[in-house]
Amino acid sequence: MKFEEFNLNEHLMEALSYMGFDEATPIQEQAIPPIMEGKDIIASAQTGTGKTAAFLLPILHKLTDRKVDKLNTLIIVPTRELAIQIDQQVEGFSYFTHVTSLPVYGGGEGSDWETQKKALTVGAEIIVATPGKLISHLNMGYVNFNHLEHLVLDEADRMLDMGFFEDIQKIISYLPKKRQTLMFSATMPPKIRELAKKILIDPVEISIAISKPAEGVLQVACLAYDHQKTPFIQYMIGNKPELKSILIFTSTKKKVMEIVRGLKSKDYKVEGISSDLEQSEREEVLRRFRSKQTRVLVATDVLSRGIDIKDINVVINYDVPGDAEDYVHRIGRTARAETKGVALTMIDEQDMGRFVRIEKLIGRKVQRVRLPEKLGEGPKWRDKPFYNKDRDYRKKGRKRARN
Repeated sequence: MKFEEFNLNEHLMEALSYMGFDEATPIQEQAIPPIMEGKDIIASAQTGTGKTAAFLLPILHKLTDRKVDKLNTLIIVPTRELAIQIDQQVEGFSYFTHVTSLPVYGGGEGSDWETQKKALTVGAEIIVATPGKLISHLNMGYVNFNHLEHLVLDEADRMLDMGFFEDIQKIISYLPKKRQTLMFSATMPPKIRELAKKILIDPVEISIAISKPAEGVLQVACLAYDHQKTPFIQYMIGNKPELKSILIFTSTKKKVMEIVRGLKSKDYKVEGISSDLEQSEREEVLRRFRSKQTRVLVATDVLSRGIDIKDINVVINYDVPGDAEDYVHRIGRTARAETKGVALTMIDEQDMGRFVRIEKLIGRKVQRVRLPEKLGEGPKWRDKPFYNKDRDYRKKGRKRARN
């Protein structure tokens, strides 16, 4: 379906044309019409499917036809990175309109507080906020939600995972009861359903390819001991000069720095990013990665849903994520907007059971590749007896050996 079929405002169509958007994605095709009709929705869609445009375009369509000059739309997101990303998309889509927006998140300069305060009282029509920072402003008593018409919860499951359930309920208690509420989530656990029942009225339910990686992602896995992982990445980077943008995910901040040091020893342009950095530092690191000044970015899962960078060639899982859902979000950073990309996961002897659960979730067996000969043999793949849910497979192995 083409965007022109939605009968969007001509200024939005001009921006879409300028940005090269012509065909709507499935989530946009299913969500835009009911949102334009004023209905509440609960939508399940993975990262990279175009869900941000699915809720922004119909809201901007409504705002473009009339000058509001009041806080009209609140978008709540789990991370600073996602708040910045959505605000940038608002700026792009509304380029030829009068609509204004502002992100509200912590970790910025002291002057940001006054800017945010002004936007929350007399300024921007669209506010994109993280729960904690918004509550800080609410506690001061000056936030004006009297004219709010739209509430959007994006990455709702992630917010609940991060412990924001009570914060979201507190924020909603400040909002007008008469409003349109849109909830977007990659998964639909019971707590999401519970929240939806409380805040949505007769919602339209939409489900798009839950927890399935984009078709353009070539998924491969390599069995490697910990000491082989960084040398393997060094080998791959050194032998693939055409790979200009490489994103590496690891589970801990400590590992981020270890990987960065290992790659810098070979003079690769690499930087690390984690919650240890100040917000301004994180934004600067992302800017260098976007502009290809930095070839390799090493990150913790703080970025698995919040980063929106085009043309990432390869996503590398340095270790297997503990949550199978996080695997989908990690590798969703490549093959964006119907492009192609590669997702490589390195599996050590302790992570085989986790990876089996990932394969079960995505409904397919991921192709295995061998380590380069000079790096030696990796661990041998263990079969079903070691895949029991939350048991340490080494304990089970020792028990079998004793028998």
